[in-house]
Amino acid sequence: MRWLALVPVALFAALGGFFLSGLFRDNPDDLPSAHIGQPAPAIAVTELQGRELLTPEMLTDGEVKLVNFWASWCVPCRVEHPQIEVLSEVVPVYGINHKDQPANAIRFLDDLGDPYAAIGADPGRVAIDWGVTGFPETFVVDGEGIVRLRFAGPITVSVMEDTILPAIEAARGG
Repeated sequence: MRWLALVPVALFAALGGFFLSGLFRDNPDDLPSAHIGQPAPAIAVTELQGRELLTPEMLTDGEVKLVNFWASWCVPCRVEHPQIEVLSEVVPVYGINHKDQPANAIRFLDDLGDPYAAIGADPGRVAIDWGVTGFPETFVVDGEGIVRLRFAGPITVSVMEDTILPAIEAARGG
């Protein structure tokens, strides 16, 4: 019967070990994605007036690209916008505007600039299919349409230099 007294201690130690192991992951801030190394999920978006429509074929065009989920109501999307503009000079950037009023999305792009090679409006399902947990969220997709990186949160200059650009180079095979 004395061994029963050790069960809570053993359970506590196991739980503590589990939490401690999380501190020693490669990148504790990294959010894993089931799509890494897999074909990009389907995109079924609608047109945002006056912008080129993002099509599924664009994801498998042989070029490395970024897929950026954003919205006009998203404050961090405004913060990352200058970096998206810089990245659009390196690779095509495709935008997926999430649950937004079309007039607000167009005003956002007119005010800040439109870095997107093509764009689509998502009523909500596309973000779910891609596993998006917050906005903005950006994916590096290789020329065959395989997801190579998921980055959740705004892209800052340091994130662009330390994470996104190296992932683009790796997706190019460099």
